[in-house]
Amino acid sequence: MKLVIIGGGPAGRSAAMEAAQLEAEVTLIEKEHIGGTCLHEGCMVVCGLNDVVRFHEDSKNYKEMGIISQQHGIDYSQVTKGIKKITGKIEAVLKHETRQSGVEIVLGEATINGGEVEVNGKSYPYDKLLITTGSRPTIPPIPGVEYALTYKDVLDIDEVPEKFNIVGSGVIAAEFASIFSSLGSQVKILCRNQFLSNLDPEIKNYVVEHLLKDVEIQEKVQVHEISPEGTSTSNGLVEGVVFLATGMTPNSEIAHQLVKTGPKGEIMVNEQMRTSNPSVYAAGDVVGTVGNTPVARMEGVVAARNACDIAANMDYRLIPQSLTLYYSVSFLDSGFQRSENEFDVRIRGSAGPGSFWQVLDGETGFTKISSDLETGEVTRVASISPASRNSLPYLAKMIKDGYKTADFDDFIETHPSTDAIYKLLHFLSKYG
Repeated sequence: MKLVIIGGGPAGRSAAMEAAQLEAEVTLIEKEHIGGTCLHEGCMVVCGLNDVVRFHEDSKNYKEMGIISQQHGIDYSQVTKGIKKITGKIEAVLKHETRQSGVEIVLGEATINGGEVEVNGKSYPYDKLLITTGSRPTIPPIPGVEYALTYKDVLDIDEVPEKFNIVGSGVIAAEFASIFSSLGSQVKILCRNQFLSNLDPEIKNYVVEHLLKDVEIQEKVQVHEISPEGTSTSNGLVEGVVFLATGMTPNSEIAHQLVKTGPKGEIMVNEQMRTSNPSVYAAGDVVGTVGNTPVARMEGVVAARNACDIAANMDYRLIPQSLTLYYSVSFLDSGFQRSENEFDVRIRGSAGPGSFWQVLDGETGFTKISSDLETGEVTRVASISPASRNSLPYLAKMIKDGYKTADFDDFIETHPSTDAIYKLLHFLSKYG
């Protein structure tokens, strides 16, 4: 079976390696970089910048405590050069792993022509086609929008802007506000509606008051026009660089004549990642589901298995998500409506790796868990701590496998840890 995959990001690469292991003849076509947006412009870039930010914040705190004699400065141009060098090395590893699995990688822009894909003047016939072309920043129809930056531009600016104005209200807005505020910018977030509306209100308040405390957040603001000097809004003129964090648009144009698409341009798929065309599958950001790397990888694997006639379904229940700030802000929602039996427990974070020195100013994080006392089911979790990003996926898996609060009565953690989730689960096992 010949499988051609267009797009070498997390979904495409995972699908390619899975299908190759299932003995398909796989060709992976990528226009620019193996690794996609996550590696070269998104998640990994944010991680690289945030590592520097944590060092910078710790340096400021240690100086105030008298532990070190001077605060370290940050050379932003060296940071961006270092990130590009590291992501380049990671890409080389990904290419090697992919080729070692038996996948042919073709670099170039693809066009679909009947039952084959053309790249650089060469045709690649397929039995099954998988489209994993990702997404790009949504550019709103605002006059002067060409003067604004997006996450794609972050590694190409020479220095940290004095004033940095973010148009948006979600994860990307929060992450870049944290980064540039710490690096010295005067940051404003301009939200058309509510900031971080998908977060539990208590968690959102902690983020705003403790992790984004130097950021000015304006809600219910309309942006009228953007210029090189700033932006005019319903609250008046805002000076400084404008950064757009206004959502993502699927890169589905290549398939518009081939498959059915939705109102935002997303390729419509079922739980097997099949499109309206029986020979075509799609996965990752281009299908407009959750929009994070682990989900994209799993969608790619599910698509590859079904393309190879091995039944598999995508399960979107209990997907752990996070924000990359000074502390990871991680959350998990069952999707069930709150019931009268649902009970909330909460606890401040504790000292441990990554938070020991924050005890003095009370900046140790916050964790909240909701549980149904009648059934013992954990329904919602949100945690702000150095360990939350690592602990939450395992909890999600355990909940999917039927674990109840009573099953955590004899849970033993690895010590020392900043994870407060096990403490609350232990309490709920006793209380319930």
